Amino acid sequence: MSLVEVEGLNRTFRAKRGGTPVVAVDDVGFRIAAGEALGLVGESGSGKSTIARILMGLERADSGRVEIDGVDRLARSRGRTERLARARSVQMVFQDPNGTLDRHLTVGETLRRALVAHRMLPSRSAVSARVGELLDRVRLTERHGRAKPHELSGGQRQRIAIARALALEPRLVVLDEAVSALDVSVQAQVLDLLAEIQRDSGVGYLFVSHDLAVIQQLCQRSLVLFRGRVVEQGETDRVFAAPEHPYTRLLVASTPGPGWDPERVVEARLSFTQRMTLPG
Repeated sequence: MSLVEVEGLNRTFRAKRGGTPVVAVDDVGFRIAAGEALGLVGESGSGKSTIARILMGLERADSGRVEIDGVDRLARSRGRTERLARARSVQMVFQDPNGTLDRHLTVGETLRRALVAHRMLPSRSAVSARVGELLDRVRLTERHGRAKPHELSGGQRQRIAIARALALEPRLVVLDEAVSALDVSVQAQVLDLLAEIQRDSGVGYLFVSHDLAVIQQLCQRSLVLFRGRVVEQGETDRVFAAPEHPYTRLLVASTPGPGWDPERVVEARLSFTQRMTLPG
């Protein structure tokens, strides 16, 4: 059985005052195996973040099936125990850690509170030891643990967000543009860290990004979204080396790199526009 199974997922946002409804997710399906990283790729408005939020329970689905570790994530949780169990199984790392870290708490206290709230360990000394392990896991020190978020760099804050997600030992971590706000060199360090964590722990990743280079570095398989629909999916190397759908070819052509040719972008854009205007 897959770690994550999604079938027929749909979400439409109803417009106010008679406006046109927006279809954010349209009959999407995919699977993630234990210990696998799946990339969700697409431009802004493609539905990537809506899918991620549905998996986290932060957004409702209109229809479909979402199971994570055999548990129906679309059904209402019954009681505090079940809610905590769901939270432990799936954690999320957002693009901006400033919005998720309490500026009044030290880093160590943030991690400690997560462990205590979920009653992960039997004693204060065990909690303290675990906080130290989590800091070490993301290559930070006790000194960082004594700091508050505003005293750290952007990359360090994102490492703390990752550590807090790992504190609950989730089976799946959802990363929504988790490195897009970082400098290129820091971005590479965090991606290396995430790959190392996955190798060591076997955690699964759903990595949401518009950046193909990031997806290629971390994800074994990729799924390309356009206007809420899956237009292409498969092994990442194949999807981006030999894209089959015009939209995927447009994304690849639009990504600067060695041998990048602006004329290819124009050709890809024309091909895609023609494809989209054909009847049917």
